[in-house]
Amino acid sequence: MTAAPSPLTANARRILEARYLRRDAQGKVIETPEELFARVAKAVAQAELGYGHASQVAQWEETFATLLSSLDFLPNSPALMNAGLPIGQLSACFVLPLEDTMEGIFETLKQAALVQRTGGGTGFSFSHLRPKGDRVHSTGGEASGPVSFMKIFDSATEHIKQGGRRRGANMGILRVDHPDILDFIQAKLDQTTLKNFNISVGVTDAFLHAVRNQAEYELIHPTTRQVVRRLSARKVFEAIVQAAWQTGDPGLIFLDAINRTNPTPALGSFEATNPCGEVPLLPNESCNLGSINLAHCVRGAPTKPAIDWEKVERLVPVALRFLDNLLDVNRYPTPAIAQMSLGTRKIGLGVMGFAELLIRLGIPYDSQEAIALGSQLMQVIAQVAERASMQLAEERGVFPHWPHSVYASRNQKRRNATCTAIAPTGTISLLAGTTPSIEPLFAIVSRRIHSLGGEPLYEIAPLLIEACHVHHIDPEQLLSQVRRTRRLRDIPGLPESMTRVFVTALEIHPEQHLLMQAAFQRHVENSVSKTINLPEEAPPSEVEWAFWRAWELNLKGITIFRYGSKGDQVLEWPDTREDLAIPTTQCHPC
Repeated sequence: MTAAPSPLTANARRILEARYLRRDAQGKVIETPEELFARVAKAVAQAELGYGHASQVAQWEETFATLLSSLDFLPNSPALMNAGLPIGQLSACFVLPLEDTMEGIFETLKQAALVQRTGGGTGFSFSHLRPKGDRVHSTGGEASGPVSFMKIFDSATEHIKQGGRRRGANMGILRVDHPDILDFIQAKLDQTTLKNFNISVGVTDAFLHAVRNQAEYELIHPTTRQVVRRLSARKVFEAIVQAAWQTGDPGLIFLDAINRTNPTPALGSFEATNPCGEVPLLPNESCNLGSINLAHCVRGAPTKPAIDWEKVERLVPVALRFLDNLLDVNRYPTPAIAQMSLGTRKIGLGVMGFAELLIRLGIPYDSQEAIALGSQLMQVIAQVAERASMQLAEERGVFPHWPHSVYASRNQKRRNATCTAIAPTGTISLLAGTTPSIEPLFAIVSRRIHSLGGEPLYEIAPLLIEACHVHHIDPEQLLSQVRRTRRLRDIPGLPESMTRVFVTALEIHPEQHLLMQAAFQRHVENSVSKTINLPEEAPPSEVEWAFWRAWELNLKGITIFRYGSKGDQVLEWPDTREDLAIPTTQCHPC
């Protein structure tokens, strides 16, 4: 599997220099992108030594270097930042335990600091903490409740900054039957509190049935398990909807859905996920993520473009081996995390560039054909990944907790408890010069913040300039018009074949977003990080509808984002008065 290095876009090089490339003591960059890929490949290939493959280390180092430099696949950011360096922490996702004692809470805070300083993101279930006002028998005082401790974690994250190069990221989850649920739901309404947290309500099927039946439900004390009081399920659900409409938080985690596919139920139940929700994890578990660049899996372009299925099937086993190797060369933040992570060996192979793939194939994102193709693609990737994990089990052995897993009852020997996940790929898709994850184009021209330390990063939809040349359109004039209209379909004179494939997130009905998430989720063992975009003028009833539809589609979670509902949203339309100064050579050639 040899491929020439793919050219990095100007934006990719800026991000690499700002956040990934090595620097000396004076802060000067001392590494090229090519050297970064070589460093990572060399470090990850060393795992082969642990399985008696010393003679193959050089071969796998070359294979991994080709995989990365071609931009056919990239792992999560901590692997790119830290592989082969003294920090050596390579995982993106962690869930940490949170016990209802002062010692336990602050021990977890310390562990979170150790994780975040190396670039990892942390998820927590605050559901075991006693409610606000509860009597603390050891001191005679009153408990301050989960939200107060979340603020302490948030403040710590603000001062740590992930790895010194990434924004801190947390996921806070509270069960819907916790007595402080209303405080939790409304915790971010002021748009200043918990800025380093995504929050989600852990809802159950029983709660949602109570909402539909206009019934009350019980709030349960997390320590005594006694019923504290009863609330109208409908009123709580309406509070969730209103808060999500106003601020984008909270999302929903469907606890019963994530536990129906728990591969190791004997080890415990899922209560939390990583910061973007794509990986449910048990306490002290971590997960290594990586994504295949689907935009590179097209053959026959431009006259007869088609998916290169052979390339997809070649990439998956190599990517999976890379991620499994990461587990062995990783330097874990704590012994407990090492023990759990190596016990289940969870990895999450996903995709990026799906929207660009559709554009290359001439398929509109908001079409049934796109949904069918997404399902087919993920099914193939999942099947090949499972076979590759089984092959690694033959070669290296099953994951240690395999005897206590659902696979043991099927006599299916696997190396990894999970193989697939759809991560948001916000930064690595920029490095690869493609569209993020399975998301549609956010905009024809967009401004991204937080990638370059506050300096905005402007992006043009992939292949737009090439499409202009094909249709004999002046790209500079088109970009000038786009700044006013924000979408191609409002520009007169453009061919429908162009306006249909360059459809953007806010033009797409929420049903299509949800159906696309469901199409991938059917073949994903972990979960799918996907934003359900709503226009600024969307009423709260659309948020409510999306929540119900997500549950009906058996999704594991849902995140709503109404444009303009966050004061510091990451992606936005550039102001019409801005000097974009975007070179038309930014995009890859066809």
